[in-house]
Amino acid sequence: MKTPLPFIHIKSAKFPVLPGEDDELVNEGTYGKALAQYLEARLTERSYKVDFICCEDWGWWMEIKGFPFVTGVCIYATAKLHESEELCITVSPAPGRRWSWSQFTVVDTTETVTELFSDLSDIFARDPEVTVLGFPEDYPLD
Repeated sequence: MKTPLPFIHIKSAKFPVLPGEDDELVNEGTYGKALAQYLEARLTERSYKVDFICCEDWGWWMEIKGFPFVTGVCIYATAKLHESEELCITVSPAPGRRWSWSQFTVVDTTETVTELFSDLSDIFARDPEVTVLGFPEDYPLD
C-alpha cells in the first residue's frame, strides 16, 4: 500500500520569482525555480544526484538519480508568490511497494523516499531564512 507523504509548507522571501521564469512556465503562476535551484545545491551537498530540474504543468520537478524507481521532489507555488512568499514541497513516489520496470520486480520505496523527505525537512529547519509553516496532508496553497 502506498501512503502519500505530507507536504512541507514553507514561507520565505529567499525564493522569489526569477527574471525570465515566466517564459519557462507551462501554466501561468506555477513558480518555484529559485527553490528548485536552492534544493539542488543543498541535496547535492548531501550526496544526492539531481538529474535535472524542469517546469511541469503543476510546478517544478527535480529528478533524483540513483534509485531503482523514478524519484523526485515536487515544488509548488502560485501566482501569489509575490505577496505570500509561500511554497510547498513533497516527494514522489509515495512510500510503499511499487513496480520497477528497470528491475522488473516490486520494490519498496518507503525507506528511500522517507529519508529524502526527512533530509528536505532538515534543510529547511536549518535555514534561518525559511519558516516551516507545517506538514499538511492536503495541498496548502489554495
